[in-house]
Amino acid sequence: MKVRVTVMYRSGVLDPQGRAIMASLHQLGYQEVSDVRAGKVLELNLPKMAKAQLDKKVREMCQKLLSNPVIEDYRYEIVE
Repeated sequence: MKVRVTVMYRSGVLDPQGRAIMASLHQLGYQEVSDVRAGKVLELNLPKMAKAQLDKKVREMCQKLLSNPVIEDYRYEIVE
């Protein structure tokens, strides 16, 4: 099974990478961009298992390693 995890800074948390991207877009002439938030996308390949077990494992991985629960939120979707 493939699971796609998206991790983003929580709203209100400074996002220096997003600010740098926005500044570069403005320099390239894209002045209409008013905000950029940068995050990360991770794809996990896991063996087939029951949905409840998969949800539990993915949540554990996100909380223990893949995200910083103090400043980041995550969401995930089963891709296949």
